[in-house]
Amino acid sequence: MSAPARPEPVDRAAAAGSAAIPAAPFLPMTRPSIDEETIAGVAEVLRSGWITSGPKVKEFEARLSEYCGGRPVRAFNSGTCTMEIALRIAGVGPGHEVITTPLSWVATSNVVLAVGARPVFVDIDPVTRNIDLDRVEGAITPATHAIIPVDLAGLPVDRDRLHALARKHRLRVIEDAAQSFGSTWRGRRIGAIGDFVSFSFHPNKNITTVEGGCLVMNDEAEAKLAEQYRLQGVVRSGFDGMEVEVVGGKFNLTDVAARVGLGQLPRLDEFNLRRRELARVYFELLDAPAIRALGLQLPPADFTQSNWHMFQVVLPEERLTIRRGDVMANLHAVGIGTGVHYPAIHLFGVYRRLGW
Repeated sequence: MSAPARPEPVDRAAAAGSAAIPAAPFLPMTRPSIDEETIAGVAEVLRSGWITSGPKVKEFEARLSEYCGGRPVRAFNSGTCTMEIALRIAGVGPGHEVITTPLSWVATSNVVLAVGARPVFVDIDPVTRNIDLDRVEGAITPATHAIIPVDLAGLPVDRDRLHALARKHRLRVIEDAAQSFGSTWRGRRIGAIGDFVSFSFHPNKNITTVEGGCLVMNDEAEAKLAEQYRLQGVVRSGFDGMEVEVVGGKFNLTDVAARVGLGQLPRLDEFNLRRRELARVYFELLDAPAIRALGLQLPPADFTQSNWHMFQVVLPEERLTIRRGDVMANLHAVGIGTGVHYPAIHLFGVYRRLGW
């Protein structure tokens, strides 16, 4: 379950399993909250005649850089291409291996295949549901060039251990922080520390640009290379000079999307505070002894570092008398939205064919 960005009222009796079932409202997994000022700002951009990448993208990037402690940030049209571009900047390609988690959106490992490398899956910690750092070192080989950890549901991977391990083995780290915008590690914002950090601004994330993402980098040289990969590898000079030095793609963010992001970013703390409030309600109601006795596994109750992008529960499979889909259907029938986040990546057909 995700805490909705624009939450509907919580009917506590219904959430606790009371027979009093409310007819409305439906509690969605997530819902973007776009204020009227932002909508008016988008209209201004549309009237301006400059609706693709332009001044609003640069302004959004500047605000994101401020948020990330002054580090270089470039905006893109998804939080997927950001990881692919980070891999390319890091020199990862054919013959290389990238360690990652099997519990994520499939994009996390698809980008590894996109650059010609091989994803190596390391199992998760069953409590945090993040990659098990105790198992990572055993998966490192001479072909390993990078690690892609995922902050599942917004709960940060242990950054101290992660980066100590990367330094020890001279590996690059591409943080799939798609779900952890607004999370912190020991008082420091995710994005303000580390190596490459990739964020997503998809509509189900804590802030949105409708579609989009950004990549946080280490220096301006990496940022310039990211700009080349973002738009077909093109480098312009003067009024008519153009060169293509690398094979890029079409990954640029529009000014329309950036204007949405500029309206969302100042509200991040507001959104995340509300998510934490809702998570506390979930714990209050789901942590009751009678429910605990059923074997329902709740996420770690981290109200300091997590942005509560999602509220994940694990069903007690050995005690179920119906299938998971039936549980979800029953919840939907009483107005509670749920989703599966995520099927294990290594069990998808494309990865089975690779030998997983």
